[in-house]
Formats: sequence, structure tokens, C-alpha cells
Amino acid sequence: MNMLELIDKKKRNNSLTEEEIQYMITNYTNDDIPDYQMSSMLMAILINGMNDNETAWLTKAMVDSGDVIDLSSIEGFKVDKHSTGGIGDKISLLVAPILASLNIPVAKMSGRGLGITGGTVDKLESINGFHVELESEEFIKQVNEHKIAIVGQSGNLTPADKKLYALRDVTGTVDSIPLIASSIMSKKIASGADGIVLDVKCGKGAFMKDLEHATELASTMISIGENLGRKVAVVITDMNQPLGHNIGNKLEVAEAHDFLSNYKESEQGLLDVTIAISSKMYQLATGVNEEEAERKVVETLSNGAALDKFKEFITAQGGDSTDIIAKNTKHQIEVKALNDGYIQLIDAEMIGKSSLLIGAGRLTKADILDFDAGVKIVALTGQQVKKGDTLAILYSNKDEVTESVKLIEDAYTITNAEPVKKNSILKIM
Repeated sequence: MNMLELIDKKKRNNSLTEEEIQYMITNYTNDDIPDYQMSSMLMAILINGMNDNETAWLTKAMVDSGDVIDLSSIEGFKVDKHSTGGIGDKISLLVAPILASLNIPVAKMSGRGLGITGGTVDKLESINGFHVELESEEFIKQVNEHKIAIVGQSGNLTPADKKLYALRDVTGTVDSIPLIASSIMSKKIASGADGIVLDVKCGKGAFMKDLEHATELASTMISIGENLGRKVAVVITDMNQPLGHNIGNKLEVAEAHDFLSNYKESEQGLLDVTIAISSKMYQLATGVNEEEAERKVVETLSNGAALDKFKEFITAQGGDSTDIIAKNTKHQIEVKALNDGYIQLIDAEMIGKSSLLIGAGRLTKADILDFDAGVKIVALTGQQVKKGDTLAILYSNKDEVTESVKLIEDAYTITNAEPVKKNSILKIM
């Protein structure tokens, strides 16, 4: 067996065996297969795809390339969630304390943001004193005591995925559903959870631009879970506009706190997505029906238990639970409506780029974040506005914000027609 034979096989649209995929991933991880050969294989996969078995075997080989977290000493059914990335996506900050307050253990490893997509770890690091790194024993002890811990990803989880992800980024092979699905699922499976709920974002501010491709990705990840013995559910959610009001690390922590304090006053999309994902996680863990799961989620939001768990969680990981209010920046610029009408759309991608330019996101892993920078959406889709009304507020410690302001102005589509209300939940699988 050699890599050239495998490239030729996949180039001719033939299926690879489990042994061939294991050989390929093991030897590439060990630097025995060069990047140029793996690049050819990735392009062949992009063009010809993979069947369900191949994709599951690829995922398993990536899991086996590094450490696998053993959560067996944590009591109960461990449930995790993953988002494919969005603008203003603070859902992990909400569903984790909700589930923990319902006595469902959440032992979560999260990533950092890159580009316009924010990372949960960055948001938590904006809280003074919060530790995103815990030793394994501390991590397990905290989940057993508090039912919740969120940490940065371990250094040796799925090293094959890290190598492949970096190579895909520079070889034009990112947009392959088998490669995307195996990358996501390998990390989730290696993290040790019993059940996984996947929030697949769909729209202008997401990688999956339409429901057809989002559904294909969701089906692929569910199939991987079935093949590898994990309970998996998917909620496909709209990302044509930002989620909630706040975009930016400290701003999103503040909005999460406000949501848990009074969820009824939150932005409708954020409320719908939070309840849908929390309910699905509770269903996976307990086996109750959808109505009962939603009832339990709403109950823990209403009685304050989820908010108490949020503060308890922050304190347990060394954070200051009073440091969850957004701080003023050097500049707060109100972006005004340029004409009268109804807001038809707020382009999530443009809002994300605006926040990136002022330091709320990073272009490279070495970039230093400004935790206080970001954008607050004041006027939401469907709202009627007059010329000069405030659409959004830009929070920046940088003096040059012209391009960021222009991006926010361009993100708003305002017309004379009253828009048709759209659902935030596109599909549940």
C-alpha cells in the first residue's frame, strides 16, 4: 500500500477501505506522507466526495491520531454542543448553565475565534480571572461538583485534524462536506461526550449558505455519530443576520447575563435558538419528549436557577462573576439610518467584518483581541425606522473606524415594503 495508489483510487472515484484511510491518516500525522501528496488526496475528495463509511472511517482515524478524553468518572450522561460558527453566537454561554442547572453534566472543550467568527474561549477570557485551562483532574472534579466546565481544547486532541485543517486552508479544499463533517465530529468524539447537539448555521454569515448544503452537512454528521456509537442531533439555524443584539467578546458575555436574568426580554432569534438547542440536549440526555424538555428549560430560566449556575460556573473557574458588564470603550459611535423604511436584512457577514476591523476578532492566531470592542445592534430586522434613527452602536478603542462604520451602514437593507417574518429555526434533525 502506498499513497500514490490511494490518490489514484480516489481520483477515479473509487471508495477507500478502512485500512487504507487509517494508513493514510497515521502516516500523514507522523510526517511520513508529504503535504503535496495529501493535497492531491484532499482535492480528489473535494471533487469526488466520500460515502458514509469512508467519512466515518476518516473521522475515527482522526480521533485515533491523538488523545481521547475519558469522561467515564463524570456521573451521568455527558452532553455537548457544537456550532459551525456565526456572528453574535453566544449560545454556548447560555445552554451550558441551563443544562447544568437541570443536573445534566456539560464537560465542554471550546475553540478560539478566527476571522469574523467569535470563539467561546475568547468570550470567557474577557472575564477577569477566568481560567480556560484546567488539568484533567480539575476539569472532571469541577463537572462532578458543579455539572459544568468549559475549557480550551487540549494540545493533543486530533492532531491529524489540525494538520489537515491547516493544509485545506491553503489548498482550496475547505468546502468539502466529508472533510468539514469529519473535522467537527472528530473533535467532538475525542472530547468524550455521550451525546452531541450540533448547531449548523445557514445563511450569509455562515459557511453553509443555503439549507440544502446545511442539511447535507447535518445528515453526514448524524451518520458519523451512528457509525461511531454517539447520539447526535442537529438544529439548523438562520445566520443571515447576527444572533442577538451584541457582537464582541465582553458585549456577548453581558448579553448572556442579561438573557439569563430576564429571557423574556431577549431578542427573539436568540431566544428561539437557545431554547431549541437546550431542549434537544436535554432530550438526548434524558429521553423525554420535546414538550417536556422545553418545559424544563423554560422552568430553569424562569426560576433563576440557570442564572445562578452561570455565576457559580464563572466563580468555580476563577472568574469574577461581577465582571460581566460591558465596559465603555474610547469611542462609541452611533450608526444612523440613511433613509426611512423597514429593515429587511442585517447582513451578518458585514457586521462580523466591522467588529473584526476594530479588534473584536483576529485574522491570525497571534492577533491580540480587544475584549471590549464590538457592535451593538439597536434596530432589528422587521423594525420600521426613520432617517437618522440609530441602527447600531460601534464600540472601539481604535481612532480610525470609517471602514467599520461604512460596513454597518451597508449591512442594513432598508426598503418601503414590510418584511415577511422568518424563522430562526430552519430544521431539526
